[in-house]
Amino acid sequence: MRVSSLYLTMPQDYQDQADYCNMVVIGFYSGSPESLLKTIQTIERRYGRDRSKEIQKGPRTLDIDILLFGEHVLCEESLIVPHERMIHRQFALVPLLELLPECTEPGTGIPYSDILEKIPDQGVKKVGNIYGY
Repeated sequence: MRVSSLYLTMPQDYQDQADYCNMVVIGFYSGSPESLLKTIQTIERRYGRDRSKEIQKGPRTLDIDILLFGEHVLCEESLIVPHERMIHRQFALVPLLELLPECTEPGTGIPYSDILEKIPDQGVKKVGNIYGY
């Protein structure tokens, strides 16, 4: 498992909220993308997330997204992989490319670094890491 640095990011869609922290975690998972999603949603609930009471794209206690799942391309009602909005989000691509600088979009082979270069600044700032150094 590998963990990116921690990034502070300005709100992107719903502006009336505090800046938030982002990072990317890369690891191995032996189950399906759908079973990973269920596990992630259980973790989010454990940390107080209640999607029924949220403002869409508003403040939330925890938000875990599946950006990629190996080379899988999946388009289901409950899950789209690669994450459908990641190509518009510096806060996803910057930490992803920190860990995987040569990463390319599954299916097209377009380097995510090329995609990142075309995104206007979204106020993503590296603030440290979870290890405290």
